[in-house]
Amino acid sequence: MKQAFRTPYNPPKPPQPLPIKESWALLGGISPERFMKEYWQKKPLLVRGAIPAFQLAKQAGQTLHSPISMAELTQLAGQKNVESRLVSSKPWSLTHGPFKSKDIPELSEPDWTMLVQGVNGHHPMAQTVMSWFRFIPEARLDDLMISIAGPQGGVGPHMDSYDVFLLQMEGRRHWKISAQDDLRLKENLPVKILKNFKPTEDWVLEPGDMMYLPPNIAHDGIALDAGCQTWSIGFRVPNYKELVNEILWRTTEALENEADMCALYSDPQQPATLDPALIPAQLVEAVQKKLNSLQWSKSDVSCTLASLLSEPKPQTVFTPPKQLLDLSSFKKAMVKMGLELSPLSKSLYDKDFFYLNGESMSDSEAEDWHFWCQLGRELRLSAQNCSEIQAFIDQADNPWFEAYQAGWIVLSKPTRTLG
Repeated sequence: MKQAFRTPYNPPKPPQPLPIKESWALLGGISPERFMKEYWQKKPLLVRGAIPAFQLAKQAGQTLHSPISMAELTQLAGQKNVESRLVSSKPWSLTHGPFKSKDIPELSEPDWTMLVQGVNGHHPMAQTVMSWFRFIPEARLDDLMISIAGPQGGVGPHMDSYDVFLLQMEGRRHWKISAQDDLRLKENLPVKILKNFKPTEDWVLEPGDMMYLPPNIAHDGIALDAGCQTWSIGFRVPNYKELVNEILWRTTEALENEADMCALYSDPQQPATLDPALIPAQLVEAVQKKLNSLQWSKSDVSCTLASLLSEPKPQTVFTPPKQLLDLSSFKKAMVKMGLELSPLSKSLYDKDFFYLNGESMSDSEAEDWHFWCQLGRELRLSAQNCSEIQAFIDQADNPWFEAYQAGWIVLSKPTRTLG
C-alpha cells in the first residue's frame, strides 16, 4: 500500500497571453470565451476537478492541502491593514478584526467561520490563483477572500450582488443554492441571513472542485471538516451613481480652468418684474445652455473610470522596500531581476492613458507607453524589457523610479516553490 502524506498545493502561474479560446480544466473543459458567453452573469456552473492536481495526488496516495496554512491566515487576520471577520452561528455573532490568535477558535471547534479579505495582496499563492481569472476585465476583478471554518461553520444562507467563483482548497463544504425571488432577511441578526431560504440544488465540494455563481443566486455553504478552506474570487460592482458622480466631480475640477465657465453671469436685458421671488427665465436658459455645452468624449469617460477603478481600497498600505535603492542601483537591479506590480497595486488603461493606483503614469505619446501597458497585461516586465526602459529611468521626473519608491512596483523575485 502506498503511504499517504500531505503536501501543500503549489498553484502554477498561467501562461501569457492567456489561451482564452482553448478549453480549461478550471472551467470544466470549456474555454474562457465560451464561459463568458454562456455562463457569466447568466447561470451557475459546477466544476468537478477544477484543479486536477488534487485528484491526481489522491490517486497517487498523497493528500494535497491548501497553499496557505491556518497559521498564515491567523497572522493576516491580526494585521490592521487586512479586513477580517469572525462569524459564529450558535448563536449568530459577528466580530471584526484585527484578531489575536487567542480570539480565533481551534479548527476542531464547531460552528465558526473566519473570513480574510484581499489575501491576493498579501500572499503570493493567492495572487497566483487570482491571476487565473484575468480573462475577466481587471476593472471588474476585486479580490480573493479565504473562508476557513470549523465543522458546521458557515455564514448562513445569503445572496450576493456580485459574481463569485468558490474554489475549494481544503476539506469539504456542502453548498445549497436557489434562484429564489424572496430575498427578505431575518430580523435582529448581525449578519444578513435569508428568512425563507428554499434550496433547489445542493452539492458537496471537495478539494479542487469549484462553483461559479452569478449575482442574486441565494446560497449557503456549510463546512463538513475541520479547517475547511474556501477561496472566493469576487468582483467589483460599482453602481452608476458612484461612477457618474465621480465623472461630474472631476468635470467640476476641470472647469476651474475654463475661462468661459468662470465668466460672471450678466442680464442687461432683464426687465422690471412684479414677481421678484420667481427665478428669472433668462437665468435658467443661460445656465441650461452652459450645461448643454458640456460634452464627454469616450476617452474622457474611459480615463476617469480607469483612475477611479484602479484606486486602492482605504485599508491598503503600500510599504517601500526596507533597503530602498538609489536611482543608479535601481537601474542595475531591474535589468538583472525584472520588475513586477506590487500585489497590492491595480492598473488599468485605455488607448490614451495608463493608470496605476488611481494615478496617471504615462500616455500614448510617451515612448515608454507600451511598457506600462505590458506591465498592466502581464503584471511583470522581464529583465530584457527593463533594459529597454533604462533611458526613461534616467529622466529627472520619471514615474518608474517613483513607483518603485512608493512600493507600487517591486523588483522580481524567483518563483516560490512549495514541496
